Amino acid sequence: MKVTYDPEADVLCVHLRDRAPVDAVEEPDGIIVSYGDDGEPVSVEFLDAAERGLTSAEEVSVTVQAAVPQFSTPQ
Repeated sequence: MKVTYDPEADVLCVHLRDRAPVDAVEEPDGIIVSYGDDGEPVSVEFLDAAERGLTSAEEVSVTVQAAVPQFSTPQ
């Protein structure tokens, strides 16, 4: 996963997978979800990101937390 921010366009984009988008749907309030050829999302764009308080032109901070697999011990 990769996150980019374009301060000139004020667009924050979360790239979920490394695939080219073939379709996009603009959701209400300036959120665009792009889909790959398999129908799964490849990116989510937030228009007017700074106005929404998602980022500022000076700083982008992202935390990604992966789920830790839970192992059970045999009884």
